[in-house]
Amino acid sequence: MGRLQQTYGLTAEQREILATVRAFVDREILPVATALEHADAYPQAIVDGMRDLGLFGLMIGEEHGGLGESLLTYALVVEELSRGWMSVSGIVNTHFIVAWMIAQHGTDAQRAHYLPRMATGEIRGAFSMSEPGCGSDVSAITTRAVPDGDAYLITGQKMWLTNGGTANLVATLVKTDPAAGHRGMTTFLVDKEPGFGEVAPGLTVPGKIEKMGYKGVDTTELLFDSYRIPAEQVLGGAPGRGFYQMMDGVEVGRVNVAARGCGVARRAYELGLAYARERETFGKPIAEHQAVMFRLAEMATKVEAAHQMMVMAARRKDSGERNDLEAGMAKYLASEYCKEVVEDSFRIHGGYAYSKEFEIERLYREAPMLLIGEGTADIQKMIIGRRLLEES
Repeated sequence: MGRLQQTYGLTAEQREILATVRAFVDREILPVATALEHADAYPQAIVDGMRDLGLFGLMIGEEHGGLGESLLTYALVVEELSRGWMSVSGIVNTHFIVAWMIAQHGTDAQRAHYLPRMATGEIRGAFSMSEPGCGSDVSAITTRAVPDGDAYLITGQKMWLTNGGTANLVATLVKTDPAAGHRGMTTFLVDKEPGFGEVAPGLTVPGKIEKMGYKGVDTTELLFDSYRIPAEQVLGGAPGRGFYQMMDGVEVGRVNVAARGCGVARRAYELGLAYARERETFGKPIAEHQAVMFRLAEMATKVEAAHQMMVMAARRKDSGERNDLEAGMAKYLASEYCKEVVEDSFRIHGGYAYSKEFEIERLYREAPMLLIGEGTADIQKMIIGRRLLEES
Protein backbone atom coordinates (compact mmCIF):
# COMPACT_ATOMS: atom_id res chain seq x y z
CA MET A 1 0.00 0.00 0.00
CA GLY A 2 2.97 2.33 0.33
CA ARG A 3 3.05 5.15 2.85
CA LEU A 4 -0.49 6.49 2.41
CA GLN A 5 -3.51 5.56 4.53
CA GLN A 6 -1.61 3.54 7.09
CA THR A 7 -3.54 2.96 10.32
CA TYR A 8 -1.41 2.32 13.36
CA GLY A 9 -2.38 0.21 16.35
CA LEU A 10 -4.44 -2.37 14.46
CA THR A 11 -4.64 -5.94 15.73
CA ALA A 12 -3.44 -8.88 13.68
CA GLU A 13 -7.05 -9.84 13.03
CA GLN A 14 -7.90 -6.37 11.75
CA ARG A 15 -4.90 -6.42 9.42
CA GLU A 16 -5.92 -9.83 8.13
CA ILE A 17 -9.48 -8.67 7.44
CA LEU A 18 -8.24 -5.62 5.53
CA ALA A 19 -5.74 -7.65 3.52
CA THR A 20 -8.51 -10.09 2.57
CA VAL A 21 -10.84 -7.27 1.51
CA ARG A 22 -8.06 -5.53 -0.42
CA ALA A 23 -7.35 -8.71 -2.35
CA PHE A 24 -11.09 -9.16 -3.00
CA VAL A 25 -11.30 -5.60 -4.36
CA ASP A 26 -8.32 -6.09 -6.66
CA ARG A 27 -9.56 -9.46 -7.89
CA GLU A 28 -13.36 -9.16 -7.97
CA ILE A 29 -14.30 -5.47 -8.11
CA LEU A 30 -11.77 -3.34 -9.99
CA PRO A 31 -11.78 -5.49 -13.17
CA VAL A 32 -15.57 -5.21 -13.57
CA ALA A 33 -16.60 -2.01 -11.79
CA THR A 34 -16.57 0.37 -14.73
CA ALA A 35 -18.50 -1.98 -17.03
CA LEU A 36 -21.12 -2.64 -14.35
CA GLU A 37 -21.36 1.08 -13.59
CA HIS A 38 -21.88 2.00 -17.23
CA ALA A 39 -24.63 -0.63 -17.48
CA ASP A 40 -26.14 0.51 -14.14
CA ALA A 41 -26.18 -3.19 -13.27
CA TYR A 42 -26.59 -4.50 -9.73
CA PRO A 43 -23.33 -6.25 -8.74
CA GLN A 44 -24.90 -9.51 -7.54
CA ALA A 45 -21.70 -11.55 -7.87
CA ILE A 46 -19.80 -9.00 -5.79
CA VAL A 47 -22.55 -8.96 -3.17
CA ASP A 48 -22.45 -12.76 -3.00
CA GLY A 49 -18.70 -12.55 -2.48
CA MET A 50 -19.12 -10.06 0.36
CA ARG A 51 -21.63 -12.39 2.00
CA ASP A 52 -19.13 -15.24 1.74
CA LEU A 53 -16.52 -13.03 3.44
CA GLY A 54 -18.95 -12.30 6.27
CA LEU A 55 -18.95 -8.56 5.61
CA PHE A 56 -22.68 -8.16 6.25
CA GLY A 57 -22.05 -9.30 9.80
CA LEU A 58 -18.85 -7.35 10.33
CA MET A 59 -20.14 -5.11 13.15
CA ILE A 60 -22.87 -7.39 14.45
CA GLY A 61 -22.01 -9.00 17.77
CA GLU A 62 -20.71 -12.55 17.96
CA GLU A 63 -23.69 -13.48 20.14
CA HIS A 64 -25.85 -12.83 17.06
CA GLY A 65 -23.60 -14.60 14.58
CA GLY A 66 -21.53 -11.63 13.43
CA LEU A 67 -17.82 -10.89 13.63
CA GLY A 68 -18.23 -8.32 16.41
CA GLU A 69 -15.75 -5.90 14.86
CA SER A 70 -15.40 -2.20 15.67
CA LEU A 71 -16.60 0.82 13.72
CA LEU A 72 -12.94 1.47 12.88
CA THR A 73 -12.61 -1.93 11.22
CA TYR A 74 -15.83 -1.35 9.32
CA ALA A 75 -14.70 2.12 8.18
CA LEU A 76 -11.38 0.75 6.93
CA VAL A 77 -13.22 -2.01 5.06
CA VAL A 78 -15.49 0.61 3.47
CA GLU A 79 -12.40 2.59 2.47
CA GLU A 80 -11.06 -0.49 0.67
CA LEU A 81 -14.39 -1.28 -1.01
CA SER A 82 -14.79 2.33 -2.18
CA ARG A 83 -11.35 2.26 -3.70
CA GLY A 84 -12.78 -0.47 -5.93
CA TRP A 85 -16.25 0.95 -6.55
CA MET A 86 -18.12 3.34 -4.28
CA SER A 87 -21.50 1.78 -5.06
CA VAL A 88 -20.44 -1.47 -3.41
CA SER A 89 -19.80 0.35 -0.15
CA GLY A 90 -23.29 1.84 -0.39
CA ILE A 91 -24.78 -1.64 -0.37
CA VAL A 92 -23.35 -2.32 3.08
CA ASN A 93 -23.67 1.20 4.51
CA THR A 94 -27.41 1.39 5.05
CA HIS A 95 -27.41 -2.25 6.12
CA PHE A 96 -25.03 -1.43 8.94
CA ILE A 97 -26.80 1.75 9.97
CA VAL A 98 -29.95 -0.33 10.50
CA ALA A 99 -28.04 -3.13 12.25
CA TRP A 100 -26.38 -0.56 14.52
CA MET A 101 -29.71 1.02 15.39
CA ILE A 102 -31.28 -2.34 16.23
CA ALA A 103 -28.26 -3.40 18.29
CA GLN A 104 -28.18 -0.12 20.22
CA HIS A 105 -31.87 0.71 20.52
CA GLY A 106 -33.93 -2.38 19.68
CA THR A 107 -35.79 -4.58 22.09
CA ASP A 108 -34.38 -7.98 23.01
CA ALA A 109 -36.93 -9.58 20.71
CA GLN A 110 -35.99 -7.27 17.81
CA ARG A 111 -32.30 -7.98 18.24
CA ALA A 112 -32.89 -11.74 18.42
CA HIS A 113 -35.16 -11.70 15.37
CA TYR A 114 -33.19 -9.47 13.01
CA LEU A 115 -29.49 -9.44 13.85
CA PRO A 116 -28.61 -13.12 13.21
CA ARG A 117 -30.20 -12.98 9.76
CA MET A 118 -28.67 -9.58 9.05
CA ALA A 119 -25.26 -11.03 9.92
CA THR A 120 -25.60 -13.63 7.16
CA GLY A 121 -27.05 -11.14 4.67
CA GLU A 122 -30.37 -12.99 4.56
CA ILE A 123 -31.98 -9.77 5.78
CA ARG A 124 -30.61 -6.64 4.14
CA GLY A 125 -31.32 -3.24 5.61
CA ALA A 126 -32.23 0.14 4.14
CA PHE A 127 -32.50 3.46 5.97
CA SER A 128 -35.30 5.95 5.29
CA MET A 129 -35.31 9.42 6.76
CA SER A 130 -35.48 11.91 3.88
CA GLU A 131 -38.57 13.04 2.00
CA PRO A 132 -39.12 15.05 -1.20
CA GLY A 133 -39.85 18.27 0.68
CA CYS A 134 -37.61 18.21 3.73
CA GLY A 135 -33.99 18.09 2.52
CA SER A 136 -31.72 18.72 5.49
CA ASP A 137 -34.64 19.74 7.74
CA VAL A 138 -35.55 16.40 9.32
CA SER A 139 -38.25 18.04 11.45
CA ALA A 140 -40.15 18.85 8.24
CA ILE A 141 -41.01 15.24 7.42
CA THR A 142 -44.72 14.73 6.83
CA THR A 143 -45.10 10.94 6.72
CA ARG A 144 -47.54 10.03 9.51
CA ALA A 145 -48.31 6.96 11.55
CA VAL A 146 -51.61 6.91 13.42
CA PRO A 147 -52.66 4.27 15.95
CA ASP A 148 -55.06 1.58 14.74
CA GLY A 149 -55.76 -0.86 17.56
CA ASP A 150 -52.58 -2.83 18.21
CA ALA A 151 -51.01 -1.42 15.03
CA TYR A 152 -50.31 1.82 13.18
CA LEU A 153 -51.33 3.05 9.73
CA ILE A 154 -48.51 4.82 7.87
CA THR A 155 -49.17 7.26 5.04
CA GLY A 156 -46.61 9.38 3.21
CA GLN A 157 -43.72 9.48 0.76
CA LYS A 158 -40.06 8.79 1.55
CA MET A 159 -37.16 9.63 -0.76
CA TRP A 160 -33.55 8.67 -1.51
CA LEU A 161 -33.51 5.14 -0.12
CA THR A 162 -30.24 3.43 -0.93
CA ASN A 163 -31.02 -0.29 -1.39
CA GLY A 164 -34.72 0.57 -1.41
CA GLY A 165 -35.48 -2.16 -3.93
CA THR A 166 -33.08 -4.90 -2.87
CA ALA A 167 -33.53 -4.53 0.89
CA ASN A 168 -36.17 -6.50 2.79
CA LEU A 169 -36.02 -4.38 5.95
CA VAL A 170 -36.35 -0.58 6.07
CA ALA A 171 -35.83 1.52 9.20
CA THR A 172 -38.26 4.36 8.54
CA LEU A 173 -38.66 7.64 10.43
CA VAL A 174 -42.22 9.00 10.64
CA LYS A 175 -44.24 11.35 12.83
CA THR A 176 -46.52 9.82 15.44
CA ASP A 177 -47.16 13.07 17.35
CA PRO A 178 -46.67 16.12 15.09
CA ALA A 179 -47.25 18.57 17.94
CA ALA A 180 -44.30 17.19 19.90
CA GLY A 181 -41.57 18.21 17.45
CA HIS A 182 -38.51 15.97 17.55
CA ARG A 183 -40.04 14.02 20.42
CA GLY A 184 -42.97 13.10 18.23
CA MET A 185 -40.91 11.07 15.75
CA THR A 186 -40.78 7.29 15.73
CA THR A 187 -38.68 4.73 13.87
CA PHE A 188 -40.51 1.72 12.46
CA LEU A 189 -38.87 -1.51 11.30
CA VAL A 190 -40.70 -2.15 8.03
CA ASP A 191 -40.48 -5.66 6.59
CA LYS A 192 -41.05 -5.98 2.86
CA GLU A 193 -40.31 -8.16 -0.13
CA PRO A 194 -37.33 -7.19 -2.33
CA GLY A 195 -38.22 -5.72 -5.69
CA PHE A 196 -40.28 -2.93 -7.21
CA GLY A 197 -43.96 -2.16 -7.42
CA GLU A 198 -46.31 -3.01 -4.55
CA VAL A 199 -44.04 -4.96 -2.21
CA ALA A 200 -46.64 -5.20 0.57
CA PRO A 201 -50.27 -4.07 0.90
CA GLY A 202 -50.15 -0.29 1.03
CA LEU A 203 -46.38 -0.16 0.40
CA THR A 204 -44.91 0.63 -3.03
CA VAL A 205 -41.35 1.01 -4.35
CA PRO A 206 -41.95 2.81 -7.69
CA GLY A 207 -38.60 2.04 -9.33
CA LYS A 208 -34.98 3.14 -9.44
CA ILE A 209 -34.15 6.84 -9.49
CA GLU A 210 -31.84 7.57 -12.41
CA LYS A 211 -28.62 9.19 -11.18
CA MET A 212 -25.54 10.89 -12.62
CA GLY A 213 -23.26 8.51 -10.74
CA TYR A 214 -23.43 6.06 -7.84
CA LYS A 215 -24.95 3.54 -10.23
CA GLY A 216 -25.49 -0.17 -9.75
CA VAL A 217 -26.87 0.27 -6.26
CA ASP A 218 -30.60 1.05 -6.34
CA THR A 219 -31.86 4.39 -5.03
CA THR A 220 -35.63 4.63 -4.69
CA GLU A 221 -38.71 6.25 -3.25
CA LEU A 222 -41.00 4.50 -0.77
CA LEU A 223 -44.74 5.19 -0.83
CA PHE A 224 -47.03 4.40 2.12
CA ASP A 225 -50.79 4.36 1.66
CA SER A 226 -52.45 3.38 4.96
CA TYR A 227 -49.79 0.71 5.35
CA ARG A 228 -50.66 -1.30 8.47
CA ILE A 229 -47.76 -2.25 10.73
CA PRO A 230 -47.86 -3.92 14.16
CA ALA A 231 -46.92 -1.74 17.13
CA GLU A 232 -44.20 -4.27 18.00
CA GLN A 233 -42.30 -3.00 14.94
CA VAL A 234 -41.57 0.32 16.67
CA LEU A 235 -37.82 0.35 17.20
CA GLY A 236 -37.18 -0.01 20.92
CA GLY A 237 -40.84 -0.71 21.63
CA ALA A 238 -41.90 2.85 22.51
CA PRO A 239 -42.82 5.75 20.16
CA GLY A 240 -41.20 9.16 20.30
CA ARG A 241 -37.54 8.11 20.28
CA GLY A 242 -37.04 7.98 16.53
CA PHE A 243 -35.13 11.21 16.03
CA TYR A 244 -32.48 10.29 18.59
CA GLN A 245 -32.19 6.77 17.18
CA MET A 246 -31.81 8.05 13.63
CA MET A 247 -29.19 10.63 14.60
CA ASP A 248 -27.17 7.91 16.32
CA GLY A 249 -27.31 5.92 13.09
CA VAL A 250 -26.37 8.96 11.03
CA GLU A 251 -23.15 9.38 13.06
CA VAL A 252 -22.18 5.89 11.93
CA GLY A 253 -23.23 6.84 8.40
CA ARG A 254 -21.09 9.97 8.41
CA VAL A 255 -18.02 7.97 9.31
CA ASN A 256 -18.95 5.65 6.45
CA VAL A 257 -19.24 8.55 3.98
CA ALA A 258 -15.87 9.87 5.16
CA ALA A 259 -14.40 6.40 4.57
CA ARG A 260 -15.92 6.32 1.09
CA GLY A 261 -14.34 9.68 0.32
CA CYS A 262 -10.98 8.35 1.47
CA GLY A 263 -11.31 5.27 -0.74
CA VAL A 264 -12.37 7.15 -3.87
CA ALA A 265 -9.66 9.77 -3.34
CA ARG A 266 -7.05 7.04 -2.92
CA ARG A 267 -8.09 5.43 -6.20
CA ALA A 268 -8.06 8.79 -8.01
CA TYR A 269 -4.56 9.43 -6.69
CA GLU A 270 -3.40 5.97 -7.81
CA LEU A 271 -4.79 6.54 -11.29
CA GLY A 272 -3.29 10.03 -11.54
CA LEU A 273 0.14 8.84 -10.37
CA ALA A 274 0.17 5.88 -12.77
CA TYR A 275 -0.86 8.03 -15.72
CA ALA A 276 1.68 10.74 -14.85
CA ARG A 277 4.45 8.15 -14.85
CA GLU A 278 3.41 6.71 -18.22
CA ARG A 279 2.52 9.86 -20.16
CA GLU A 280 5.46 11.71 -21.64
CA THR A 281 5.73 15.29 -22.87
CA PHE A 282 8.83 17.25 -23.85
CA GLY A 283 10.92 14.13 -23.54
CA LYS A 284 10.07 13.02 -20.00
CA PRO A 285 7.16 11.64 -17.94
CA ILE A 286 4.75 14.38 -16.95
CA ALA A 287 5.23 13.34 -13.30
CA GLU A 288 8.66 14.95 -13.52
CA HIS A 289 7.24 18.32 -14.54
CA GLN A 290 7.03 20.51 -11.47
CA ALA A 291 3.40 21.51 -12.00
CA VAL A 292 2.26 17.88 -12.08
CA MET A 293 4.60 16.87 -9.25
CA PHE A 294 3.15 19.63 -7.05
CA ARG A 295 -0.37 18.50 -7.94
CA LEU A 296 0.46 14.92 -6.94
CA ALA A 297 1.98 16.15 -3.67
CA GLU A 298 -1.19 18.07 -2.82
CA MET A 299 -3.36 15.08 -3.73
CA ALA A 300 -1.37 12.70 -1.53
CA THR A 301 -1.49 15.11 1.41
CA LYS A 302 -5.27 15.39 1.14
CA VAL A 303 -5.66 11.62 0.90
CA GLU A 304 -3.62 11.16 4.06
CA ALA A 305 -5.27 13.98 6.03
CA ALA A 306 -8.78 12.73 5.27
CA HIS A 307 -7.85 9.18 6.26
CA GLN A 308 -6.44 10.20 9.62
CA MET A 309 -9.50 12.35 10.40
CA MET A 310 -11.80 9.45 9.51
CA VAL A 311 -9.82 7.08 11.75
CA MET A 312 -10.07 9.53 14.65
CA ALA A 313 -13.87 9.83 14.26
CA ALA A 314 -14.30 6.04 14.17
CA ARG A 315 -12.12 5.51 17.22
CA ARG A 316 -14.03 8.17 19.13
CA LYS A 317 -17.33 6.39 18.45
CA ASP A 318 -15.78 3.04 19.40
CA SER A 319 -14.71 4.50 22.74
CA GLY A 320 -18.35 5.12 23.61
CA GLU A 321 -17.96 8.90 23.53
CA ARG A 322 -20.09 11.34 21.60
CA ASN A 323 -18.51 11.80 18.18
CA ASP A 324 -20.81 14.13 16.25
CA LEU A 325 -18.05 16.78 16.15
CA GLU A 326 -15.41 14.37 14.83
CA ALA A 327 -17.83 12.62 12.47
CA GLY A 328 -18.94 15.97 11.06
CA MET A 329 -15.35 17.09 10.58
CA ALA A 330 -14.36 13.80 8.97
CA LYS A 331 -17.34 13.73 6.62
CA TYR A 332 -16.83 17.37 5.63
CA LEU A 333 -13.08 17.11 5.09
CA ALA A 334 -13.07 13.73 3.33
CA SER A 335 -15.88 14.58 0.90
CA GLU A 336 -14.40 17.97 -0.02
CA TYR A 337 -10.90 16.56 -0.40
CA CYS A 338 -12.24 13.65 -2.42
CA LYS A 339 -13.83 16.04 -4.90
CA GLU A 340 -10.58 18.00 -5.18
CA VAL A 341 -8.33 14.94 -5.55
CA VAL A 342 -10.60 13.43 -8.20
CA GLU A 343 -10.62 16.71 -10.11
CA ASP A 344 -6.84 16.97 -9.91
CA SER A 345 -6.50 13.42 -11.23
CA PHE A 346 -8.96 14.34 -13.98
CA ARG A 347 -6.72 17.27 -14.94
CA ILE A 348 -3.62 15.07 -14.97
CA HIS A 349 -5.35 12.71 -17.40
CA GLY A 350 -6.06 15.61 -19.76
CA GLY A 351 -8.44 14.88 -22.62
CA TYR A 352 -8.46 11.17 -21.89
CA ALA A 353 -10.27 11.84 -18.61
CA TYR A 354 -13.35 12.74 -20.65
CA SER A 355 -13.42 9.30 -22.24
CA LYS A 356 -15.59 6.59 -20.71
CA GLU A 357 -12.74 4.15 -21.40
CA PHE A 358 -10.81 5.69 -18.50
CA GLU A 359 -11.77 4.92 -14.91
CA ILE A 360 -11.29 8.51 -13.76
CA GLU A 361 -14.40 9.50 -15.75
CA ARG A 362 -16.49 7.27 -13.46
CA LEU A 363 -14.90 8.68 -10.31
CA TYR A 364 -15.55 12.21 -11.52
CA ARG A 365 -19.29 11.45 -11.61
CA GLU A 366 -19.31 9.55 -8.32
CA ALA A 367 -17.48 12.02 -6.07
CA PRO A 368 -20.24 14.71 -5.98
CA MET A 369 -22.63 12.34 -4.20
CA LEU A 370 -20.37 12.43 -1.16
CA LEU A 371 -20.86 16.20 -0.91
CA ILE A 372 -24.53 15.70 -0.06
CA GLY A 373 -24.84 12.17 1.36
CA GLU A 374 -25.48 12.03 5.16
CA GLY A 375 -25.72 15.82 5.29
CA THR A 376 -24.29 18.59 3.12
CA ALA A 377 -21.11 20.52 3.88
CA ASP A 378 -23.18 23.37 5.31
CA ILE A 379 -24.95 21.00 7.69
CA GLN A 380 -21.60 19.60 8.83
CA LYS A 381 -20.35 23.13 9.47
CA MET A 382 -23.42 23.87 11.58
CA ILE A 383 -22.85 20.72 13.63
CA ILE A 384 -19.16 21.49 14.04
CA GLY A 385 -19.77 25.12 14.95
CA ARG A 386 -22.46 24.37 17.52
CA ARG A 387 -20.38 21.72 19.19
CA LEU A 388 -17.36 24.02 19.36
CA LEU A 389 -19.46 26.74 20.96
CA GLU A 390 -20.87 24.26 23.47
CA GLU A 391 -17.39 23.28 24.58
CA SER A 392 -15.73 26.71 24.55
